[in-house]
Amino acid sequence: MHKPAVDSCFEVAFWFLDRALDEGEYLQPQKMHRLMFLAQAYFASARHGEKLMPASFVIGPEGPIEPTVFRAMERGRPMVDTTTIDEPVEHVLDSVWRQFGTKSVERLNTAISNHPPVANANENGLGTEISYEEMVDFYVRALSQNLNRKQPQAGYQDTDAPSPDRVLRPKLMRSHTGKAVSVDRWTPRRVD
Repeated sequence: MHKPAVDSCFEVAFWFLDRALDEGEYLQPQKMHRLMFLAQAYFASARHGEKLMPASFVIGPEGPIEPTVFRAMERGRPMVDTTTIDEPVEHVLDSVWRQFGTKSVERLNTAISNHPPVANANENGLGTEISYEEMVDFYVRALSQNLNRKQPQAGYQDTDAPSPDRVLRPKLMRSHTGKAVSVDRWTPRRVD
């Protein structure tokens, strides 16, 4: 297994909190946990199953939560030293924020609860860990294969989960003539 892209979950949690503050918004704790969950899932889809953060998500009363961050932030933002986030990681976080940051907590809860990894863990009750392998399977394989299909893939119900290509849009930069061009970071295909 590869090293996660960030050292702890706090880098991601604080990034979302700071982004919301920069935009003059209050980020509800529930919504922060859903965004962290989606960031982990879409990072895995962009990086062939690699982990964004060393995190395990469990079923909470309303949806997935990261229990370490949940406990540490019960009384507010803790004093934790964090490291800087690399550009590819920031691109994923920014993409997740742009796609899901405007959605209400209720809409995120409803959508994510229908995703098979969460639904499967939810069958076993509160505190059940959501399988990372199931997250990778759903967000990488199932959604990527459904890019242009109108019907969901066999075995998966219709979900409110956009494909990774729709969430992780390429950056727009300018060419030497000033024309807008989309730029993707080259990542070689992972061979297991």
